[in-house]
Amino acid sequence: MSGIMGIYYLDSRPVDSADLGRMLETLAHRGPDGADIWVDGSVGFGHRMLWTTPESLIENLPLVSQTGDFVLTSDARIDNRDELICALQFDNCPPEKITDSRLILAAYEKWGEQCPEYLIGDFAFTIWDKLKQSLFCTRDHLGVKPFYYYHQTAKVFLLASEIKALFCLPQVPRRLNEVRIADYLALMMEDKTITTYQDIMRLPPAHSMVVSQSGIRLWSYWSLDPNHEIKLDCDEDYANEFRKIFTEAIHCRLRSAFPIISHLSGGLDSSAVTCVARDLLTQVGNTKLHTISSIFDRITECDERPYINAVLEQGGFISHYVHGDQFGPLSNLDEIFQYEDEALLGPSHFYPWHLNKTIKELGLRISLDGFDGDTTVSHGFMRLTELARQGNWQIFIQEAKAVAKNFNISGYTILQSHGLPYLKDLAKGWRWIAFAKAVQQIHKHFGVSRKKLILQHGLKYLVPKAMWQWWERQYKQEKSLSCVASHTPLVNSNFAKRIDLDERIQKLGGSPKQPLTVREEQWLTFNQGLLAYTLEQMDQYAAMFSLEARHPFMDKRLIEFCLALPSKQKLYQGWGRIVMRRALAGILPEKVQWRGGKADLSSNFTDGILNRDRQLLEEVVRDKLGSLENYINLDVLQGAYQRLLCDGNKVSDEDSMAVWQAVILALWLDYKQLMP
Repeated sequence: MSGIMGIYYLDSRPVDSADLGRMLETLAHRGPDGADIWVDGSVGFGHRMLWTTPESLIENLPLVSQTGDFVLTSDARIDNRDELICALQFDNCPPEKITDSRLILAAYEKWGEQCPEYLIGDFAFTIWDKLKQSLFCTRDHLGVKPFYYYHQTAKVFLLASEIKALFCLPQVPRRLNEVRIADYLALMMEDKTITTYQDIMRLPPAHSMVVSQSGIRLWSYWSLDPNHEIKLDCDEDYANEFRKIFTEAIHCRLRSAFPIISHLSGGLDSSAVTCVARDLLTQVGNTKLHTISSIFDRITECDERPYINAVLEQGGFISHYVHGDQFGPLSNLDEIFQYEDEALLGPSHFYPWHLNKTIKELGLRISLDGFDGDTTVSHGFMRLTELARQGNWQIFIQEAKAVAKNFNISGYTILQSHGLPYLKDLAKGWRWIAFAKAVQQIHKHFGVSRKKLILQHGLKYLVPKAMWQWWERQYKQEKSLSCVASHTPLVNSNFAKRIDLDERIQKLGGSPKQPLTVREEQWLTFNQGLLAYTLEQMDQYAAMFSLEARHPFMDKRLIEFCLALPSKQKLYQGWGRIVMRRALAGILPEKVQWRGGKADLSSNFTDGILNRDRQLLEEVVRDKLGSLENYINLDVLQGAYQRLLCDGNKVSDEDSMAVWQAVILALWLDYKQLMP
């Protein structure tokens, strides 16, 4: 984790190094180990250095090529170094003398604008191409490393690792982007380019762009293939291949000049990363892996120590703890908002903040985590939908009952989500024999009335076509009138109409069709804007404390492999992520390997906001929320707030989230002096 910044005056004005100096100072937290500036006429780069890898200790950035034709500034960790060293003919140079920035610059000299296609790792970088008089910019495949920019046509292009560095320059306006506010309130963070500020943009993940006096050219250099499927001979082969790729994803993230710490929550993902990392470190010497965990002494239903301890009892660790029930979700916001450039969406932000604060106090600077293993490996519950659509009700029922048992879910809930929708499709397609067989199986194994199934999921679709079309027209009219109120009740209806929120949600928030397979659902999740947004916030939580967060489950190779797995390798005998459970046999404690769900932390959030942060909550509701009346439906908010106060333990997720969003937005806007 380092900090990058750049200025390119398209009108040929000379860059003032003092401007880059201000940007460097603003991003001092991203790189306390060094800072430097390069300026050549109308172009200038800056860099903040955080030493992490052994090679970074000898790295100097910005980096000028031997010919002087190319200049690079980067925030990068390149993981396929051996492959690149060979391809780029660094054979006569010791690998420990080859920095990641040299590899990147050599890759651009060899492959030009296609160079990101050859890189594996986390990176955001820009290269000044003196020959073409253009700026080449790119960002890694998943968006682990952030890249923000400001572009004023024919005048200036500015870039930085964080938005706040752009505001150092007087030509950058600080104007609120109300479209982003609406997205935030609608829980629809699908736009991968905009930010909360007008004219401040994000380079999307897996994208490159070239900036020149002719304008900006932007393109995607990589995408996941939703149709590719891997076919191996047996379950053991799939498990062995997963273990090989997963181990490499962790191994390359252990390249470090310093001790490493792993976030250990007790869940399957963090435990898997922690155990494999421990084994790898043990193989190369007597190096112990640090771990850090949130524990809960008062809100005991959130405590995962039985699973955390099962990992630690294997040995090879130095453990550390943070008491997650000693602070609340509104605690320390003044400190957080010094660094956080956008309003916080997720109410669990305070866990990584306190964990990272403790890591900093321990003198460490590199952390591993199990971020989003759920998506990468996939629980595979959509396999149930696949089985229903194949008419394979016998296996559907076996799997549904096993899932219900393993994950403590109602069998009928599973049926509603994955089985009953297909009855409707059978009826619409006039496939009554298949429909009758399905009804019989569902009645037999789930006890649902045959009459109810036939009436609600079959005969309903025998209504004469003209009447059906009339009903659909009426329904669509009613839906269009109530869309904002029903789908985004927290949003002020006039505000929603003013920015066309309905159309925006339909365009960005909904897929053209509902996924029908595990792979379709997984592919859609990987392409959601929420993933990039979350990674950007995680980067800031780490950067606040001069840390680099490394996410093994965000490895491109691992994601490509897991997406291409057959659905049976994702859900089998009621166990989601079965390929991973099999692969880590003997590595994970069985208690963790075969656990179903994970602790629900919502009770700690409720206790925190109602007890530990009660005074601040009441002050915000009383004094600040009125200023949001142009954005928020205050009646809906007050109703949610009263229900939260009356019975916080039973309040719905929707009510808790509405109160959280409104309160945090009001506090953030007030801190940033952006109140409407």
